[in-house]
Amino acid sequence: MTAPGPTASTLSPLDGVHRAAGASFTDFAGWQMPVRYSSDLAEHQAVREHAGLFDLSHMGEIFVAGHDAAAALDHALAGKLSAIAEGQAKYSLLLDEQGGIIDDLVVYRTGEDRYMVVANAANREVVAAELRVRAAGFDAFVADESDDIALIALQGPDARDVLLETPGFGVDGPGNDGEDFDAQLTALRYYRAFPATFEGQPVLVARTGYTGEDGFELYLAPERATALWEAIRETGGPRVTPCGLASRDTLRLEAGMPLYGHELGRDTLPVQAGLGRVVALAKEGDFIGRAAIERGPAADAPVLVGLTTEGRRAPRAGYEIFDGDGADATRIGVVTSGALSPTLGHPIAMAYVSPDHAEPGTALHVDVRGTRIEASVVALPFYRRPS
Repeated sequence: MTAPGPTASTLSPLDGVHRAAGASFTDFAGWQMPVRYSSDLAEHQAVREHAGLFDLSHMGEIFVAGHDAAAALDHALAGKLSAIAEGQAKYSLLLDEQGGIIDDLVVYRTGEDRYMVVANAANREVVAAELRVRAAGFDAFVADESDDIALIALQGPDARDVLLETPGFGVDGPGNDGEDFDAQLTALRYYRAFPATFEGQPVLVARTGYTGEDGFELYLAPERATALWEAIRETGGPRVTPCGLASRDTLRLEAGMPLYGHELGRDTLPVQAGLGRVVALAKEGDFIGRAAIERGPAADAPVLVGLTTEGRRAPRAGYEIFDGDGADATRIGVVTSGALSPTLGHPIAMAYVSPDHAEPGTALHVDVRGTRIEASVVALPFYRRPS
């Protein structure tokens, strides 16, 4: 059976590669993206045991540059971006005036006065527009360069070795070669990045990811994406498995990483999602959403927890949670993400519940298609990679 042909959705620069590999596709934020190549379980396990290769070219890359770029981002975002060094990355949040989450972001400082803001695909245009408005009055400009950037992620315990072995890499700048690249990659710390080259063309190498494993994200021109993808596949051999969005979702769920539109949204304050630490209330000056964050949520506002259940029936997004299984039980929350964990072998879920039912060990019940099944509140994440 051949893969279905392209639709009117935006196509990744790697679309031909995915179709040749027999990928199944889904529409994601207006993009035709591979949801799987073989099986969700096999792709998930490949990342946990060896390495998985992901196409993330649907993500948005928005640059903020200029003399006041740092100050503009400090005003626009919840974090203190002026405090990060060149080559460093930081997870942050774009909030509205009510403290709700417009998007969660990773921000890279790629130069003294230049930052790359990586937004979720569905929020790319909203984030770019908000940053332009919030940068007004600062000596800074905002440019959405998403269409000029492809993004490939290599995640898993074998990721670094495979990249070290992949030919064609160098360090950006005259006279640099593969040995310099190897040294920089080996020394690269988590949430750091450095400019490199692949076959003489620029690529930003970042030690970041969304799977709970060690790994790298590679930003480069769309026309170079196929060559890099194929070089990594050829070098890695059986250690590297192409992976789709389905396995990425179960990987991030096991790692307790929130997903916009599920755990995060405009109706959620960061502290409710366990992200209070991301908000830099100690930074100087005002930022959008500060007053609402300082007021905090209502005392009975729901909070994010982890849940585990027995058996094989996994709670799914939208399933209701009750404080018991009787007719007089009270609805106290809702599941936001859930799956049968491939790594742990039992169902897991993230959910928002009332704060008086959020203590680990609390027994709850999830309504799974009309049947109440027992669930236990557990601390997040469900999985941590071996040290």
